Amino acid sequence: MAAIAVSAPPTKTPLPQTKKNSGLSNARWYTYLVAYMFVGICIAPVLFIVLGGFRSNSQITVDPSGLPNPWQLTNYADVLTNPTFWRQMGNSAFVGVFTTLGVVVLGVMASYVVARYKFSASGAMYSLFAAGLMFPMTVAITPLYILVRELGLMNTHWGIILPQIAFALPTTVIILVPFLRAIPQELEEAASIDGASRLGFFFRMVVPLSLPGVVTVGILAFVASWNSYMLPLFILNDAEMYTVPLGVQSFASQYSVDTASVLAFTSLSMIPALIFFSLFERRIVGGLTGAVKG
Repeated sequence: MAAIAVSAPPTKTPLPQTKKNSGLSNARWYTYLVAYMFVGICIAPVLFIVLGGFRSNSQITVDPSGLPNPWQLTNYADVLTNPTFWRQMGNSAFVGVFTTLGVVVLGVMASYVVARYKFSASGAMYSLFAAGLMFPMTVAITPLYILVRELGLMNTHWGIILPQIAFALPTTVIILVPFLRAIPQELEEAASIDGASRLGFFFRMVVPLSLPGVVTVGILAFVASWNSYMLPLFILNDAEMYTVPLGVQSFASQYSVDTASVLAFTSLSMIPALIFFSLFERRIVGGLTGAVKG
C-alpha cells in the first residue's frame, strides 16, 4: 500500500510584541512624567512656605527661592510660644470636631432613610441632596449671614458649625447612600426575624458595615472645616474667637514686614490638616471606591 502523506497543520507565526510593549512603556513613561509634574507644581508652594520659615528676612530679600543658609529656628520657636497661635488652634479644633460629629450623625441618618425606605419622595429627596452639590457657600453667604444674625449666633463658633454641617450634608449623603443600598435586604429580614427593631438594625448592622464611608465623610468634613475661611470671616468679629485661617490673615496683616515669621505661622497652621489627611488617605480612597461600586 502506498503511504499517505499527512501534512502538518500550518503554524501561526507569533506577532511581534516589541512595538506594543514599547508603546505601553512609553505611555506609562509619559503618564508618570505628567503625574510628577503636577505633584511638583502642588508641592513647590508648600515647600517654599515651610523652608521660608527657616530663613531670615534678609535671606528672603536677597534670594527668595534659595535654601536657608544658615537655618533659623527662632521663627518657629516664636510662633510655638505664642499663646494666640494655640488659642486659634483650639478654636479650629473645636469647630472641626463638632462639625464632623454633626455631619456624620445627621448624614448617616438621612442616607439610611433615602437608601432603605421606600416612599414616593425618596428619589426627589436624593435629587435634592445632589442639587446641593451645585450650590456653593459663596452664593449663599449674604442670606446666610442674615440668618445667623437673626438667630443670635454672630461671633460664636456655633454660627460656623451649623452652616458647615448643612453645606457638608449633600456630599455626605451622595457618598453614603451607595454603601447603605449595597447592604443585602436579606440581612435586614434575618435581623427582623431575630427580634431586632429598625433602630437596632441601624446601630448594630448598618453603622458597622458603612464604616469606610463614614470615615471618609468625617475626614472630608474635618479638613474642610479646618480650612474654612469665608464663613468665619463673616461671622467672627472678636479676635479671641478666630480660627486658624483667620489667625493667619490677622498675623500676616500685623507682621507684614516680618515675612519669615508669617511663613512660619502659615506652615504650622496647615500641619494638623496635612497630618490628619495623610494618616487617613487610604481610608478616603477606599471609601470613595466603595461608593462608586455601590
